[in-house]
Amino acid sequence: MGYVYFQNNPMGKQVGDCVVRALSKSMDMSWDDAYMELAMQGLCMCDMPNSNSVWGAFLYLNGYKRESIEVACPDCYTVKDFCMEHPTGDYILGTGSHAIAVCSGNYFDSSDSGNENPVIVWEKVR
Repeated sequence: MGYVYFQNNPMGKQVGDCVVRALSKSMDMSWDDAYMELAMQGLCMCDMPNSNSVWGAFLYLNGYKRESIEVACPDCYTVKDFCMEHPTGDYILGTGSHAIAVCSGNYFDSSDSGNENPVIVWEKVR
């Protein structure tokens, strides 16, 4: 369990597309498809595709459930901690400024975000 490098931006760019990458990984779709789906959701909501309300609504409409992460020390609880406690299942973690896909206890990102502090978790319901 741990960090797995994941960068599926077709041009390999680091462009603030963490939401697109996380959704594409968790939902098993291409970066292009995830981007277009989020863009359509954003258009429907008259908001930007990577805003929390847009990608949250998109996940909800696609069968994910949202939960807050309640911990005694919110600055101490990390993505790594979450992965250790959740060795199975598919999740998307939100830190407030970043989104990370977690699948089967591994976290997938274009850089090691294991020390970031998640505040929201979206669980893929099967």
